[in-house]
Amino acid sequence: MIAMLVTYAGDEHTAFDRDHWIDVHLPLVRRSWGPYGLLSVGGFFPQGDGAGLIAVAVVNFRDEAAMEAALNSPETMQVMADVARVTAVKPQRSIVKPV
Repeated sequence: MIAMLVTYAGDEHTAFDRDHWIDVHLPLVRRSWGPYGLLSVGGFFPQGDGAGLIAVAVVNFRDEAAMEAALNSPETMQVMADVARVTAVKPQRSIVKPV
């Protein structure tokens, strides 16, 4: 398994539609990338001093090949277009490989 962390930086003044992200965007990610080897996706909002983070998604794939296939799929355009409905913040991706 390999995890991709998707982080959104900002502060209490940064526009971010939490309801759309949880109720629409994350299910869209599941539908879009599930066929490519997505195992799970979940999101959370850091409490208190989130060190400049307003939201974090944990996206788990079967393996690195599955993650690459999902990110390079035609469905990714729709996933990324939906981010603009949530926030103007550009999400940052980082990969967490098992040790």
